Amino acid sequence: MIVNSDSVSDRGIIKPSPIPDTITSNYHQHEDKMIRKAKLNDIKEIQRLIKLYAPRGGILPRSLSELYDTLRDFFVFVRHHKVIGICALHICWDDLAEIRSLAVEEEDQNKGIGAKLVKACLEESRLLGVKRVFALTYQPNFFEQLGFKKVDKTVLPHKIWTDCLKCVKFPDCDEMAVLKEVDPLTRSAAPRLALKGSV
Repeated sequence: MIVNSDSVSDRGIIKPSPIPDTITSNYHQHEDKMIRKAKLNDIKEIQRLIKLYAPRGGILPRSLSELYDTLRDFFVFVRHHKVIGICALHICWDDLAEIRSLAVEEEDQNKGIGAKLVKACLEESRLLGVKRVFALTYQPNFFEQLGFKKVDKTVLPHKIWTDCLKCVKFPDCDEMAVLKEVDPLTRSAAPRLALKGSV
C-alpha cells in the first residue's frame, strides 16, 4: 500500500492511495499492441515462454512459485490479448538491477519487440533510482545497440551467481556480462517518461 498525506481520512483511517500514473501507465501502446506490467493472469503465459527457451540454455528456468514471487519484476508485450514477449527487471542491490528472462515468441523475433521490452525495464530502473543495470547474455551485440557495454563478470556481486546453479550449462558458463549506467530521473521528467513512445 502507498500512503501519502492525502491518504488519512477525518476518522484517522488510512486509505490506499492511487498508484502513480508513472507506474500504472501502459508505457507504450498502439492500437492492438502494448507493453505493460505483468498481471496475475499473465503468469501461465510467462512460464510458457520461459519453458520454450530454458531447455536451450537461453534463459534460466523459473518455477511457478518463483514467478508469483517476482511477478512485479515483469513487463509483457501483448498483441491481440496474447502475451508474445516478456522481460524482467530484478533489483539486486541498492544501485544495481538485472535484466533477465527476456523472451519473444519465435515467429515474432527480429521485429524490435525485445528492444522495446528492455527499454521499458530501463525506464522503470530510472523511476526506481537504479544507477546500473546489467544482463548476462549470449547476444551482447543486441544489448550494445541499447547502450550497454561489455564488462568482466567479476565486477558483478557474487550473490547473483546463485541463480547460475539452475542453468543447463552450469558450470561451463559462456555468457557475457553487459552493463549500462542509467541516468538519474529528474522529478519533472517522471510524468512525461511513462507517456512517451509507441509500439
